[in-house]
Amino acid sequence: MQEELFTSGRHIPNIDPYLQIWHWPISVYLFLGGLAAGILFFAALFYLMGKEKEYPTVVKNATIIVPIALTLGLLALLYDLTHKIYFWQLYTNFRIESPMSWGAWVLLAVTPLSFLWVFSYYSVLFPKLENKFQLLTKFKFLKSFEVYLKENRKYMAYALIPLTLILGVYTGILLSAFNARPLWNNAILGPLFLVSGLSTGAATIILMAKTSAEKHLFSKIDVGLVIIELALIAHMIMGYYAGSQVQLEAMQLLVAGDFTVMFFGFVVILGLIVPLIIEVIELMGFKVPVSIPAILILIGGLVFRFVMVEAGQLTRFLY
Repeated sequence: MQEELFTSGRHIPNIDPYLQIWHWPISVYLFLGGLAAGILFFAALFYLMGKEKEYPTVVKNATIIVPIALTLGLLALLYDLTHKIYFWQLYTNFRIESPMSWGAWVLLAVTPLSFLWVFSYYSVLFPKLENKFQLLTKFKFLKSFEVYLKENRKYMAYALIPLTLILGVYTGILLSAFNARPLWNNAILGPLFLVSGLSTGAATIILMAKTSAEKHLFSKIDVGLVIIELALIAHMIMGYYAGSQVQLEAMQLLVAGDFTVMFFGFVVILGLIVPLIIEVIELMGFKVPVSIPAILILIGGLVFRFVMVEAGQLTRFLY
């Protein structure tokens, strides 16, 4: 029998502090949001750089995934809500100090923009669909709308760059804003989730790229992002070591606890270090299937969200 000394009534589980209400839909939502932000950021950036013809996958083809990812992510979020019919109340005001409010409004802007971005390439991306249904021929206003979007694509790109960066950072700040959770109470989570989202976006582009030039370029980009992500993870762990006793205890879940295998095995080693080594070998001129590191990065990014969400809810301050 295990004895435990209660120093305060707020130490009692299921009363206060207690939080274990975020399950797999939140982890999926954070992953898909970061993935969508990464793809759209690169699409807007390369379009403004005038690389649309040179790198068609990043600007056009890969963006097909973004509306799907955002829609699935929002559905997962809606599924997780207890009072689903009241979600609209998030949009009755804007609280500048609330990360959740920022996320709600940014998603309200990014989601329709992602659909508009894809539709601006409708004739190019879906020629077979157009030949079969002839939507642009039957509905002239759709053709005019596509032309209008094409002419104003530059302004969409200017809007998407800051919006996607905010969306990527928000997925991490959403957790770090919970000061009562020692594992989440770390300023590194915002930049870390942003870089992770950009990395998963680059990995998706690598998987969809049809030219070796595009795969080679985004392998280089991904190498840089993975190195930054590893540095941020190291900085995050050092921050826990330099923190309070409760943060030291919370960190044990990652370095010597129930989530150690998942964190270091699947996230750090298989999700970052192994793909980094493979991509470096490929960039050195050796023939290596670039799809392998790309898939590992996507798996590692998803597992990372699951680990942080689940482990963070087990940590607490003792009063």
